[in-house]
This record gives sequence, C-alpha cells and structure tokens, in this order.
Amino acid sequence: MITALDHIVLRASFLSGAVGAYETLFDRRAQDSCFRLGNVGLAIEDEPATAHLSALVFATGSLEKAGRLLERRAVPGNRESGKLVLALDATHRVPITLVERSDAPPPSPLSGADDAASIAALDHIVIRSPNPERAVAFYGGRLGLDLRLDRSNPKWGARLLFFRCGDLVVEIAHDLGKGISDGPDQLWGLSWRTPDIARCHARLKKAGVEISALRDGRRPGTQVFTVHSHTANVPTIVIGGLGRW
Repeated sequence: MITALDHIVLRASFLSGAVGAYETLFDRRAQDSCFRLGNVGLAIEDEPATAHLSALVFATGSLEKAGRLLERRAVPGNRESGKLVLALDATHRVPITLVERSDAPPPSPLSGADDAASIAALDHIVIRSPNPERAVAFYGGRLGLDLRLDRSNPKWGARLLFFRCGDLVVEIAHDLGKGISDGPDQLWGLSWRTPDIARCHARLKKAGVEISALRDGRRPGTQVFTVHSHTANVPTIVIGGLGRW
C-alpha cells in the first residue's frame, strides 16, 4: 500500500530565512520553497508562529486501493485535491496524507561543486509517542510499514521502534521514564545522510552553521554530528559511514 515517504512538511517563517537556512544545510537550491533529496522531499510552508514539523506525506501506487484498505483497517480519510488526508483521531494527532506517485522527482540541484559534502538523503524521522504498543498497531498493523527493530535501552531511557519505509526509517521513540498514556504522538526530529561526513562537517562549519564535534553513532561504523542552527528549530543530526540496509 505505502511505497515510500514522499515528503515532509515543515512550517516555518520565510522572513526568518527558513528556506535559505536549509539551502545552506543541504547545499542544494530550493525550488518553490521545496527540496528534493535522494529518497524524500522537504516542503517548507510559511508559518509566522513557532516553526515545527507539521505533516508526513506518504506515496502509494493507488489512492483508491489505499483508501479502501485503510477504511477497512479503521483509518478513515478524506479525498482533497488528489490527496487522501487521514483522520487525526486515527493517526493519534500526527497529520498524515497519502499521494499517488510511482516515480520520485529528481534531487534538487546542488549549490556547490562537492556532492560528497552535501546532504544526500533522509536516514530517519523521529516521532515521539507516549504509547509504543499503540504505535506498533498503527504504523505496522494499519499503515503496513515493516517493523525492523523494537529495542528498549535503560541507558538511553527510551524504547525505540524502527519501521522501514522505502529507503528510510520512521522511528518511534518512547520515554521510558514517563510511562504509558493516551496522549498524542508528536513529529519531532530528523536525521540526514551525507556521503562524506568529514567533508560535510567541514563545509557546514565554514558556512557558519552551529554544529557539534563528530562522534561515533549508535550503529557500528557510523559517525554523527548534531546541527544546532539552520534547521528552523527541528532537532537534527547528520549521519555518515552508512552501508546499505
């Protein structure tokens, strides 16, 4: 039913330079306030209030078939301008839309000459949930995403659920210290991939982006760094050294 995460919607003020900030972060040029990476898009919508991730848009081969299947799985939706907008009560307050798409658009053009130092793709998006079993039922059972990992780690204070979606992961993070509740889920953070993390780190530092030092990632053989500016307040890390899934 769902073939990929087509794009993420970010609401942020154009006046505060959100589009320009992401052009610097990605080293790619925006087209109509939108970016296309290797496996996902990022659409920035003008929002004068606090910047935030506002929606997930999944791709499907047939909206008609997806709508019928989701209806049978107790996930109602409305057709609006060629999209299927799922009911917020069914998605636990995470805005989710489906679009019909077979081929993804090409990546946005590079701003610089060093492709290896750019942001190439999304590794994972993080959704915080107060109820991980509910998340398994929704993202795995109803949306049909492939649950690849379910791990609790007291050292991190979290239970993490990894759902494979195309060439990226939808990660559900549950704070073990807060217990289980029926509160809403929340779109929270992004992890981007780069072909050469050392060159990407050097490029961003030279461009004046506030970043942490390089450190080892949780996955063997990877390195990551945190981005503290140029993200429109979205918690962001960049990861490198990844092999294929």
